[in-house]
Amino acid sequence: MDSTSGLPTLAVVGATGAVGAVLLDLLSTRRDVYGEIRLVGSKESAGRTLRVRGRWAETVALTPEAFDGVDIAAFAVPARVAAEWAPVAVERGAVVVDGSGAFRLGPDVPLIVPEVNPDQVRERPRGIVASPGCTTLSMIVALGALHGRYGLRELVVASYEAASAAGRDGVDTLYAQLEKVGGDRALGNRAGDIRGVVGDLGPFPAPLALNVVPWTGAHASAGWTSGEMAVRDETREILGLPQLKVAATCVRVPVVTAHSVAVHAVFQERVEQREAQDVLARSPGVVLCDSPETHEFPTPSDVVGTDPIWAGRVRRSLDDPHALDLFLCGDNLRKGAALNTAQIAELVAAERAG
Repeated sequence: MDSTSGLPTLAVVGATGAVGAVLLDLLSTRRDVYGEIRLVGSKESAGRTLRVRGRWAETVALTPEAFDGVDIAAFAVPARVAAEWAPVAVERGAVVVDGSGAFRLGPDVPLIVPEVNPDQVRERPRGIVASPGCTTLSMIVALGALHGRYGLRELVVASYEAASAAGRDGVDTLYAQLEKVGGDRALGNRAGDIRGVVGDLGPFPAPLALNVVPWTGAHASAGWTSGEMAVRDETREILGLPQLKVAATCVRVPVVTAHSVAVHAVFQERVEQREAQDVLARSPGVVLCDSPETHEFPTPSDVVGTDPIWAGRVRRSLDDPHALDLFLCGDNLRKGAALNTAQIAELVAAERAG
């Protein structure tokens, strides 16, 4: 607790990374609920100055002492780093809000989306609160609102995931591949010609430029990927529906930032298009952009850099009055990562301040 202000002290672990940069931007624009904000990074980034809340602050190295006096530690780091250092932060007295996959679905670690299940943030016997993955976060706020009205029974989704979800290497690889293929209009007309030109695949199993790649994460089992299993498991956990039927196909697309998800959702109650649109339009964290007459619908290039989840193409299924089809878009670095982490930390800060 900051002795001068009486407000909680926040540590941002991974402040110099891509998600960390977005988190610092959010901390500078959202309501100020902290006293000190301490920036923590790798030994290599220690001493680097970053701007937060209108002031320059120096990054300190990730050591046990970095958490002394810290009330809340927001982790924006790879899972292996969080797995090692989150318990250290807890031992030093901090509540950890982890944005990595290290503790998602772990025992005694609540998986929180503040618009959907905020009350569960207090149930943290290990002192750690987890944030879901960016694909789940690109759809769960809207689905949570619809579930509250109609009762979700079954879910079939196809994701269209941006390169930035694979980190800076993913973005750099996409741009490098686009430079190699951009000047040759003959490419894309013969099997394997793009693969032969782009060379380095980076973090992707196939070329991303002028292509789509139906694979995210690692191999799980029976042909499913870890990304697809995460969508299923995280959705079940957040909505409190352990038997929910979920089928996901996760696809990487040549978009820099912002995920999209095509959703077919089956509910317990009959649905009506206009009422469903109204439910979405009135839900915190969701923006309805849905006018077929004027071709209004969300796309990644329109929603990147914004905080909400955008919903469009809302239709009742032609063959099932209990089903809706819709298209969702969200910035995977904002609500899909940094914003949800910031919102969870604010819930903990309010608890600590109260």
